[in-house]
Amino acid sequence: MKTLHLRIHGRVQGVWFRESMRMEAERLNVAGWVRNSPDGSVEAVIQGPDEAIDSLIAWARRGPPMARVERIDLSDAQGLYTGFDKRTD
Repeated sequence: MKTLHLRIHGRVQGVWFRESMRMEAERLNVAGWVRNSPDGSVEAVIQGPDEAIDSLIAWARRGPPMARVERIDLSDAQGLYTGFDKRTD
């Protein structure tokens, strides 16, 4: 089980990124959350088996069709999550 914090930079707000990521995470059985950040990036914490986490990160590098991902900053995270939430805070 792996838990990571992602900060996704680029054209990632206003392009359906959070909802698309929530749907992909649920498809992969990854838990955690995703939200927009005030700096224009998207922030997420993802938790699950290594293979599922790697698949979700690969998806996040592309994002939904209208997104233009420039880079993703990854770091370890803590916590225990169930389900995947799209946050508005």
